[in-house]
Amino acid sequence: MSRPPATAGATAVTGPVTGVAATDRLHLADARAAAEHAHLEAILRCWLNERGSAPVAGPVRVELPVSGLALIAEVTHWSPTGWHRFGPVTLRGPGGPLGAAADPVTVIALLAAEAATAGGRREGGVPPGEAADLVERTAESVRRVAAFVGARRAEPRPPAGVDGFLDAEQALLLGHLHHPAPKSRDGISDNDAARYSPELRGSFRLHWFAADPSVVSHDAVAGAPSLAGRDSVALLADLAGHRDPGGRVLVPAHPWQARDLLERPRIAALVRSGALEPLGELGPPWWPTSSVRTLYRPGEPVMLKLSLGLRLTNSRRESTRTELRRGLEVDRLLDAGYGASTFAAHPGFAITRDPAWLAVDEPGRPGGPEVTGLDVAVREVPPGVDALRCLAGLVAPRPGLGRSRLGELVAALGPGAAERWVADYTDRVLVPMLHLYAATGIGLEGHQQNTLVRLDAEGRVAGGAFRDNQGYYLARSHLEGLLATSGAAASTLAVVDDALVDDRLSYYLLRNQALAVVGCLAVDGLAPERRLLGVLSDRLRAALPALADAGPDGDRLARRWLEAEELPCKSNLFTRLHGIDEVLAPLDAQSVYYEARNPLRPEKG
Repeated sequence: MSRPPATAGATAVTGPVTGVAATDRLHLADARAAAEHAHLEAILRCWLNERGSAPVAGPVRVELPVSGLALIAEVTHWSPTGWHRFGPVTLRGPGGPLGAAADPVTVIALLAAEAATAGGRREGGVPPGEAADLVERTAESVRRVAAFVGARRAEPRPPAGVDGFLDAEQALLLGHLHHPAPKSRDGISDNDAARYSPELRGSFRLHWFAADPSVVSHDAVAGAPSLAGRDSVALLADLAGHRDPGGRVLVPAHPWQARDLLERPRIAALVRSGALEPLGELGPPWWPTSSVRTLYRPGEPVMLKLSLGLRLTNSRRESTRTELRRGLEVDRLLDAGYGASTFAAHPGFAITRDPAWLAVDEPGRPGGPEVTGLDVAVREVPPGVDALRCLAGLVAPRPGLGRSRLGELVAALGPGAAERWVADYTDRVLVPMLHLYAATGIGLEGHQQNTLVRLDAEGRVAGGAFRDNQGYYLARSHLEGLLATSGAAASTLAVVDDALVDDRLSYYLLRNQALAVVGCLAVDGLAPERRLLGVLSDRLRAALPALADAGPDGDRLARRWLEAEELPCKSNLFTRLHGIDEVLAPLDAQSVYYEARNPLRPEKG
């Protein structure tokens, strides 16, 4: 989907590079006020970026012709990568003086009204009911972020037993900085939030079911180190505490999901028939990671990715059977040597494996329906996990606590460290992902949460890793070679035209991931953003010969990033206003996309 036509204009001023300042409204003493400002900034970023507004003299002004109002905001930092920062935001009436301070719920309602005038769905119009839904979810997100910020300020240090990996997973207090309702989670109470939210450092025991083997499907990669010789059934029984299930299969569920499942007719029928028995909570506690539904327990060799019917931002997070099988397909392809040239050229880079899965089926339907709701993907805990940090946790703002974790690390490294960090990041995290795509046609949906950075003892980049069993694209031109390696008749990877993979990677790898490093360091005042963009461009240019050697036309995507005037960007505001569930939508209509200026290109004039 393309960018909708503009319905409101905006102007902006170029601001200086700043670090954490006393006037930064994210650091307001009142947690609710800080949360409201964070949402106002995110909403303004969405509107300005998705409208392609260019910086000119004066404060930013967004005209709202439907209501006859205008939004006025001081620009404290204008960012080529879109990481703009703002001072107070106010509403102005027709020809009148500045009014009261704006609040995010009012602002999103006004902007939704503007968007609703833009025409049909594909052109940018808003389906009935979606604007009101977004207003409700923005209000909910503000309330949750206020609670997260208040709790973290009260207890900034992690409790005993939380390692560095988990601490970074718990750092995303504000969520996606380019989303209008980044922490909306429908259907979860405040009491449940205290247990299930990584931002509140919650932990909980799993709810277990005992299932008749006739209604269970499962698979595992033989010899996977993290399984220690066990199949899915034996591994899960061990994690439940070696409880004797009497010939039945033990199936874990998130406690919230377990309660919800028992109300679903399909699961209730299995319980009535005796094929499925709820056992309640068993075993030791687990901790939610940044995705909320993937759980980690320090010391265990595996993590568990569970289905969760909550709508987090845009989508309900329930796994499809294809996704469960995809993790194993990738694991087996890697074992067969597919992509070996990438890992030889970049030994510090790795793919986190998902070597096993298990799911409950309906009787008489082996393999189950597309979405079961009661399933688990088993993910390895990578070697040296304590040195790995989720990129989203590194770049996340820390309201009231100072610079981001990345800014804090880089500041401690001394002068010139920001430029060196960007160079190392490009060489050791971004370029390996481009090399894998060139060599194999596998495109990694490597957004910030799916990207892990390996740090050395001083905080420098030593390598990286990708994790996800959903986010694997395969360029259609490579399908034949992949099937020859796997010996299979088809692939579970998302096979799409090469051009579509190029577009998606331009957003996920460049805009969402690598440019977040640049934007974060610049906002934290550690280097001018244009200088850091120059470093990123130089390192991409240096990688072109190796990418060209990796596969036919292997340097195509990197050259596009260096040369194109515009590159695809995801419109989170309009994706949300359209009510698109990105997990279930077809790939070519998964999100609203638009063309935006390429920040790697020098500014004209």
